[in-house]
Formats: sequence, structure tokens, C-alpha cells
Amino acid sequence: MITADSLFDLSHFAHREIFDGVRYPWEPLGRIADYLKKNLRPGLCNRALGHPYIEDNVFIGKGSVVEEGAMIKGPAIIGENCEIRHGAYIRGNVIVGDGCVIGNSTELKNSILLNEVEAPHYNYVGDSVLGNKAHLAAGVICSNLKLAAGNVVVEIGGQKVDTGLRKFGALVGDGAQVGCNSVLNPGSILGRGSILYPVTHWRGVLEAGRIVKTLPATQIVEKR
Repeated sequence: MITADSLFDLSHFAHREIFDGVRYPWEPLGRIADYLKKNLRPGLCNRALGHPYIEDNVFIGKGSVVEEGAMIKGPAIIGENCEIRHGAYIRGNVIVGDGCVIGNSTELKNSILLNEVEAPHYNYVGDSVLGNKAHLAAGVICSNLKLAAGNVVVEIGGQKVDTGLRKFGALVGDGAQVGCNSVLNPGSILGRGSILYPVTHWRGVLEAGRIVKTLPATQIVEKR
């Protein structure tokens, strides 16, 4: 059984109540909008470099820095001591913990980031949960929509589970690292401390502490 506790340490996450009572760890994705309606108190305690675009229904904690060229659409809550870099695009229904980095050309949508998450370069994070100290290297995509019709289905222990979600990207456990230009297909689940080599095309559930090695056959021949 995959649970929120098996993937994430929620003890230091300010918004851990969004996980209360869930059976499956993707269920909080369907709660984000209601949680923000109930708990969002707009306010900007951050430092701005230049003139980033920040809508009114946004809270940003103290010590966070938002650079010029970033666009933050609400509703959104962003924690303390975060870096929202030039070119970042946060487009609503987003909860970001403390100490996170959202970088150039990174887009977040209907997602939860726990503490100290890094999505620093050219990342798409849609309908996903990223655990504490999870790291997405440059170009990582959390694909959130199947090309075929129907909800995203996750296979757990040989059983197929309908998530009830038409859009569902990935659950990335605490400390997991995803290499450059990898794609996490809809419904991907990565256990704590797992590693995906660069340019990995991943689907399904990866147990904690595992490494996925993508080793293409490379030939070196004499130039003629």
C-alpha cells in the first residue's frame, strides 16, 4: 500500500492538514482549491527584485525573493525563504513550502511542493506533489494528462487503481532526484530517495531507494 506517510515526512510542512484522512497520496490534489479558499490570507512578506507580476490572491512568506519576470497567479501560498526566479510561472492552485526554488521557465499548476524542493530550470509540474528536498534537474516534465480518454490509473501491487483524476502528474517522494530531460508519465510515483538517470521515460511506481539507469547503446567509430 502506498500512503502519504510512506512518501513524505509531513511533520514540518505547514499545510499538512491537506493530507488528513486520505487513503491514497494523490487525493490532496483534488483538495487544493478548497484548501486555499479556506486558508489563504493574501499578503506579500517577500522581497521583490524589480517588478514581478503577483496577483492579489497570493501569500508569500518572509525571507522569500521574487525576481523580475516571474508571474504568480493566484490562488497560491508560497512559504518562507523561497527563490522564485526570473521567468517562473505559477498559474494558480499552488501550495509551496519553505526553502523552495522555482526557476527560470518552470511552470507550476495545481500542485503541492513540500519543503526545500528544487525545480530550478525548464520544469513543468502539473497536478503533482513533490516531497521534501525533491530535485528536478533541467528539463524534467511531470506530464499530467493521458492522450487516451479517461482517468489516470495507477497499478499498485498488481492491482489497477482508478485515481478519479483526469489530470494527475507525479508523486515524487522525499529526497528523490530526477535527471535532466526526463519525463514522468501521468500517475508516476517515485519512492523516497530514488534516482532517475537523465533522459528517462518513466511510467508506474518506483520503490524507495531505487535507481533507474538509462544506458543507451552509444557507438564510437572512426571518422572517415
